[in-house]
Amino acid sequence: MKKIIITLSSIIVIIFIILMIFLFNTNSKDKDINDVKENETTENVPLEENNKFRKLSYYKEENLDRYKSYETNNPNLSIEDTVTRVNLNLDKEVYTDTIPSTNLNTNYLLVNKFNYLDSNYIPNNLELLDNSYAKSGIYLVKEAKDNIERLINDAKNDGMNIRVISAYRAYSYQDKLYNNYVKNDGVEMADTYSARPGYSEHQTGLVVDVTRAFDDFNNFENTDEYNWMLENASNYGFILRYPKDKEDITTYSFEAWHYRYVGVELAQKIKASNLTFDEYYVRYLESDKN
Repeated sequence: MKKIIITLSSIIVIIFIILMIFLFNTNSKDKDINDVKENETTENVPLEENNKFRKLSYYKEENLDRYKSYETNNPNLSIEDTVTRVNLNLDKEVYTDTIPSTNLNTNYLLVNKFNYLDSNYIPNNLELLDNSYAKSGIYLVKEAKDNIERLINDAKNDGMNIRVISAYRAYSYQDKLYNNYVKNDGVEMADTYSARPGYSEHQTGLVVDVTRAFDDFNNFENTDEYNWMLENASNYGFILRYPKDKEDITTYSFEAWHYRYVGVELAQKIKASNLTFDEYYVRYLESDKN
């Protein structure tokens, strides 16, 4: 009887071990199946369904729904352009959801119709331009001033005659200027060529409006000086701020005379990229500088 009990106990133990092995193998198979399904979900789903925007370094998670909506309304744009424009708030009305500009008193300060300067902002190191380079009473941040003087001198050696007609504008001056434009042309038209007070790049002290000396600035596009500026301005740290055929990005009409100082290295990079300052900023500068 004792032997029988021992035998039954052994059989029960063996059966238990077999059951455990069976259950373990079943769980392993289920896990493998689940792993395959999970991999199919993350790896085999087309990129379009797996957030194709995320691959960009300047992607912002909080803007995902806006990217999708903007892409639907603008199917001709690349993923890069879609994300760039939404990050610039170009899916919104200008002068809405505005924020204060950051990176004050730097060459990569961004001011546009969504990024503004306080009314009391005055850039550091403003210096008066000599009358040999500009109209009287024109100020510019020292670094920009030094480089526009070099530019004008070198242009003169090439037979060009470039003169600064406007640079730093205080908030109060821009306020008067804009309101005069509105009085003459109305808000909608004025907004295409003039910034509202606080939203003008001129307040940064990094901008020059230039022309051929003693010529109407509206004619600058048709001059040799303009072609010289397109070719050489970046070597002195300046970029054409509102280029032709980029009005939908800058939200301003083309201005052949308006140049922004960003520093030589950055100006050459922006020129080579064929991007506006706004586009280059959100793609390459925003995450690094803010």
